[in-house]
Amino acid sequence: MAASGKPDPIAAARTNWERAGWGDVSQGMVAVTSVMRAHQILLGRVETALRPYDLSFSRFELLRLLAFSRSGALPITKASDRLQVHVTSVTHAIRRLEADGLVQRVPHPTDGRTTLVQITDLGRSTVEDATVTLNEQVFADIGMGAGEARALVSSIDTLRRNAGDF
Repeated sequence: MAASGKPDPIAAARTNWERAGWGDVSQGMVAVTSVMRAHQILLGRVETALRPYDLSFSRFELLRLLAFSRSGALPITKASDRLQVHVTSVTHAIRRLEADGLVQRVPHPTDGRTTLVQITDLGRSTVEDATVTLNEQVFADIGMGAGEARALVSSIDTLRRNAGDF
């Protein structure tokens, strides 16, 4: 039983895995399932914080990336690379942000084949406000101490590096 008094479903799954004869891989199943559940928990908190701004986390990330860029604009392919998502996902996010007046597409000043996505003044003020909210409601306390957070990041960095992510 956990501190909440509720049984841990992932611990129960481990027991079932081991009973089924898969004990040699049960730790991997627990690790994957735990990361997936942690993702759900954190994403839920992020979505709740961003709801007043009508932003998903992916749209927030794109706005934040643009706000951090020197000119407030990036080629769509560069935004895709930096966010580590397919260009189709970025294009979908751009469409939603464009409809809300938060970004606009503009021609590249020197490369006629390239389109830039540019943050608008409304997009900049929205992402600044949303960042304050995320910092206060999510990032300031993710549900574990600083040492645990560093250890988690280190473990995930190993997984990402071994997957060729960087």
